[in-house]
Amino acid sequence: MDSEDRVKPRLGDVVAGVDGSASARAAALWAAAEAVRRERPLHLVHAADTDRRALYTDADTLQDVREAGRDLLIDIAEAVAAEHPGLVVTRELSRQEPVAALRAAAGRGGTVVVGSRGLGGFAALLLGSVGLGVAARAEGPVVVVRGAEDRPRHGSVTAAVHDAEDLDWLPLAAAEAEARKSVLRLVSVWNVFAHVGEVATMLDDLDGTARKRVHAMKDLADAVRAVYPDLVVGHHVETGTSTPGILMQASDHTDLIVMGRGGRRLGVGPALGRVAHALIHHAHCPVQIVPHTAPHTPPHNLPTGGEGS
Repeated sequence: MDSEDRVKPRLGDVVAGVDGSASARAAALWAAAEAVRRERPLHLVHAADTDRRALYTDADTLQDVREAGRDLLIDIAEAVAAEHPGLVVTRELSRQEPVAALRAAAGRGGTVVVGSRGLGGFAALLLGSVGLGVAARAEGPVVVVRGAEDRPRHGSVTAAVHDAEDLDWLPLAAAEAEARKSVLRLVSVWNVFAHVGEVATMLDDLDGTARKRVHAMKDLADAVRAVYPDLVVGHHVETGTSTPGILMQASDHTDLIVMGRGGRRLGVGPALGRVAHALIHHAHCPVQIVPHTAPHTPPHNLPTGGEGS
């Protein structure tokens, strides 16, 4: 992050996928609160998948699916309005399948919010293959809402970091912390067994290697402070044999855990790796996955009113 690039990123609009499940409803309400924090509109999307179903479903059934989707969107919008009466809420009944619908609605600038589990049947959305597909392939951030709805607020956002390449997405985690008026905690897990065999002499200087990791985390924290001088930024290196286990423990004491999505260490090809899988299935708080290519200044590309078809 060079000095000329040190500008605060702008958090985009919020897109929530709804499917009629209790999990998706909770995610939509979380997304509404997030939109309020960002001072952005909330876009509710229900993917009816009628384009594909039209190949083998009769017209009356398709009409029933559309009507059920519209009723669901109205119900969720009313629940959001009851809690956040000043929030601009738009609705979209998409003909596409869920992954494509959510990706299209968010574009490159929006943040997709999904629940941790969904319904079976025609509205099978979140978080089986569809939710995982959105988290793995969306061009912008994806939040999987986990944890109890009444869990206490901890006043922190935690970013799981590794090295300087995380500066590609770390400013977005800082922006989330600033929007919440919270502290940002950088957590790096140093798993010594993950490196055995890669560097033959590393075990001869464990303390020196650990110090290098601590210095690297300090450099990351300093880079964030250069952009957010008023933000409290802490950094910590955890040593252990289970990266997912340590991060899941951290998720029990924070309001949001953020991690980058990139092929170099989180997955093979477009898929998510084991650390991301573990967090989005077992974390105690919402988990945000941010692609390393996510834009920092997203355009205002979402609709501002009405209901799509």
